[in-house]
Amino acid sequence: MVGVLPADLSDPADLRRVEDAFGLDSTISMLVNNAGMGLYASTLDSDIQKMQEMITLNVTALTRLTYAAASQFVDRGTGAIINISSAVAIAPELLNGVYGGTKAFVLAFSQALHQELANTGVRVQVVLPGAVATGFWSNAGKSVDQLPEQIVMSSEDLVDAALAGFDLGEFATIPSLPDARDWDNFESARLAFRPNLSLARPASRYMSTSSAAAWNWRAP
Repeated sequence: MVGVLPADLSDPADLRRVEDAFGLDSTISMLVNNAGMGLYASTLDSDIQKMQEMITLNVTALTRLTYAAASQFVDRGTGAIINISSAVAIAPELLNGVYGGTKAFVLAFSQALHQELANTGVRVQVVLPGAVATGFWSNAGKSVDQLPEQIVMSSEDLVDAALAGFDLGEFATIPSLPDARDWDNFESARLAFRPNLSLARPASRYMSTSSAAAWNWRAP
């Protein structure tokens, strides 16, 4: 059986109705956070109100729905959350900066959630598509026909690739990426930073001779 719950996720009352559905219907076992909007123009050439609406939909609504779903899924010991991010999460220079920021949030949030929900029975997947032939582009202020044909994927192919990645057990699925090891290398490079991201002393290149001497003097 398929149920339909029309809602405007930018409306707090509608968003609350969708959140409540996870607690009212125990047959819901998957959340796909696919709702979103974007802007093509640069940050300073875009309307601030539109960018605020984008943050509300791409970040706030996604976070609240994920929280509502995850709370129920963890209690049941099963479920799946699929967050649709974007290739601009790792290449934010390509489109509007606020849009890139919202999609980077989706990626970072998914990475943290993937770790937090480990061993709970709840799976987390993040999908990072490139350009897709949908109404996104006209709403963002650019016709999809203006994009190079070779970079635009059909929505059907995107969905098929995302589901295939889910079946393969991937955390991150980049539908057009030929070699999955590229993501693994990217992630390995990111994780290599972690041991040095929080230390008691600044790196030597940021310390003058006098400040370095002061550090040495304070050392036990």
